[in-house]
Amino acid sequence: MPNHLLAALPASDQDLLSRSLIDVDLERGRVLYEPGDRMDTLYFPHDGVISLMTLMENGAAIESATIGREGALGLTTAAAPRQALSRAVAQTPCRCARIGAARFREAWERSPTIRLMVERHTEALYAHAIQSVACNALHSVEARFSRWLLTCHDRISSNTVALTQEFLADMLGVQRTTVTAVARSLQARGYIRYRRGVVDILDRAGLESLACECYMTVRETYERLLPAPLANSA
Repeated sequence: MPNHLLAALPASDQDLLSRSLIDVDLERGRVLYEPGDRMDTLYFPHDGVISLMTLMENGAAIESATIGREGALGLTTAAAPRQALSRAVAQTPCRCARIGAARFREAWERSPTIRLMVERHTEALYAHAIQSVACNALHSVEARFSRWLLTCHDRISSNTVALTQEFLADMLGVQRTTVTAVARSLQARGYIRYRRGVVDILDRAGLESLACECYMTVRETYERLLPAPLANSA
């Protein structure tokens, strides 16, 4: 399934980008940006998940937002060069379209629809991040784990999610032993099958019954702000 933002653009705007877009496959764990890096490349995922990780001085990290086929990494560079505020890492194997920031900026300057896309995506990603703040503070690990699996499932073309225990612990801001305990609990109820580095989603409805309200809140925000096609709402 193609990236939703690119697919929603009218043909004339797709033409502005198509010659500069390059398809790339990112391996799991590939770091795209560290905090302070100049963001000179944009990534539009077709399949997979990119995580934005907030880092602490003591080495601790927690996920603040995710980007999949509904969005893109680096759209804020459209108006001016930017530095990354967080670590961006491919949390799963990720197939993306890549474009240089300077080339994208040229298209942004020429197209009102692309400018609208950037504005709405920026608002949706901001809403996503602030929802994550509340979620991490107020909701149980089980609810957040279920929410993350559902979010990931929406963005990949498989029921199997390749995730290491270390990544799961970082995403949730907990110890690995906690991740293991929660995963085993979900497995005992038949919702998932948990193996080393792999989670198979067996019962999506079961996960939805456990996930916190944040899953649907974030999903509905993206659907409201980024309807397809964008041209119809410009």
